[in-house]
Parts: sequence; C-alpha cells; structure tokens
Amino acid sequence: MEELLEEEGVVRGARYRGQDGWHEVRATLTVGTDGRFSKVRKLAGFEPIKVSSPIDVLWFRISRRENDPREALAARVGSGMFMVFIDRFDYWQVGCTIVKGGYKEVHAAGLDRLRRSLARVAPEWTDRFEELKEWKQIPVLSVEVSRLKRWHKPGLLLIGDAAHVMSPVGGVGINYAIQDAVVASNVLGEKLGTRTPIREQDLAEVQRRREVPTRVIQTFQTLAQRGVARGVLSSEGERTFAIPRFVLPLLKIPQLLAIPARFLSFGLRPPHVEAGKETSARAEDDSSFEPVPRE
Repeated sequence: MEELLEEEGVVRGARYRGQDGWHEVRATLTVGTDGRFSKVRKLAGFEPIKVSSPIDVLWFRISRRENDPREALAARVGSGMFMVFIDRFDYWQVGCTIVKGGYKEVHAAGLDRLRRSLARVAPEWTDRFEELKEWKQIPVLSVEVSRLKRWHKPGLLLIGDAAHVMSPVGGVGINYAIQDAVVASNVLGEKLGTRTPIREQDLAEVQRRREVPTRVIQTFQTLAQRGVARGVLSSEGERTFAIPRFVLPLLKIPQLLAIPARFLSFGLRPPHVEAGKETSARAEDDSSFEPVPRE
C-alpha cells in the first residue's frame, strides 16, 4: 500500500502499486492492523506518544535436553543481566536484557565474551551457549512502549500495535490486539453488515473501551522495565532472586497463580464477542450486500 484514498477529509480506501501499475481498493472503513511500524499510521499522519524504555532484549534460542530444569518459565539474574528461559518443548527461547542502545557495545566486545557472560549467569546452560556461532542467531529487540492520542479519523481506525506498541514484558501484545479487534467488531460489525454509515463517534467508542485497559498494562510494563534496569542492569556483581519464605506455599496454589497470569494476559475486564445473528440475517436478506474488498 502506498497511499490512503481521502475524499473531503474522509478515508475511502487505499492505493497500491502492482506489477501492472496502480490500483485502488475502496472501503467503507479502513482498519490499520500492520503492527508497531505501521505504514497506515504513518500515511495517516499520526505520531505516537513514546515512553522511553531503559532496556533492549537479545532474543535467541538454544537446544533443550531431557535433563534440563523442568520449568515452563525460568529466570536468572546476575552480572548486570536478567535472563528469561521459555520452554518451547524442543528448545529454549531465551530473552536477555541489555541497556537501551547497548547492542553495539555488546557486539563490539565479541561473541566469546557474550557466551561467557551468559554462562556466568546461567551455568547449567553453559554448553548450550556454545551453539551461538553467529550474531545473526541473536537478534536485538528494541523495546518500546507507545500509544496514539487518537486512534482514528473519519473512515480510518487503528488497532493493535498500530495504535499502541506493547513492551515484550508479559508477552501480551497479541492478546491486546485481539481484544481491540473484538471490541471493534462489537461496536462496528452490525453497521458494516447493514451498510449503515460509520460515524467518527463509533470509532471513538472503540478507542474509549480499549484505552484504559491499554494504559493500565503499559503502565505495569513500564514499571517492570524500570525495576529491571534499577535492580539488575545497574547492579555490580552477582545478584539472585530472593523469594520470601511465606510466599513459597502460595506459589503452589493454582488459583492464586492464575490471578496475576490472567491480569497480564487479559486485563481486568476482557471483552467478549457479542452475538451477531441479527447482522448476519440482515446481510443475507440484502441482495445488494457485498463484502468490502481487501488488499
């Protein structure tokens, strides 16, 4: 897609260029769902409000063996590093925090030094870090938390990371993007199905329902990132997690563990898909009904 089609201040679709030239796709509503580097957002002239992050993340995988720790999610801290190991059954997905913008320094120090640093923090995986032979195996994720002040303009709605970029903390970006889509469907689905004009107030309603949950989780992520930066990245020497004794029995109660996991994943009041029978029936009875073309 190269351009948004705008007529009298209303987005009416998009223009794209193919091998045989330019084409247009006209639509009642254009929805931008193209992620944190959204081209739709850029073309619409929206500028996100960014919250500075003190960390970036090295993201790589190592093999898993039968005698490895039986942990779905393991964390290790030390030597100014915070590492998370996610069990993917046949390999470990590893995230290692570094100071924001520090990748060049890590790269310049060399792969051998990085492997040694990783081994000091997580010695049980020392031999697996030898699997890291090339820097291309270790991409860096630039951590960002941002959101738009306004998610919409006449004929256009942005949702998901196009409207609010999430930190990898908690791994909830896809969850909140899907919830945005659910709310958009609940608010706009019937009108789109019956070809009722979409007002900007309708688009504003989607943002109103989703903005508070988004801000809450982004605030939590920002505080978590700052905590890592203060307690780990700025530390000297070895540090480990110390869990108070009274907490250990609580960690064995599934119902209690489910509370923070549910909050992180879905928020306090996750939306649900509303029944669309009436919309479907009207659409089937309308012989002139045509689906909106998509690129």
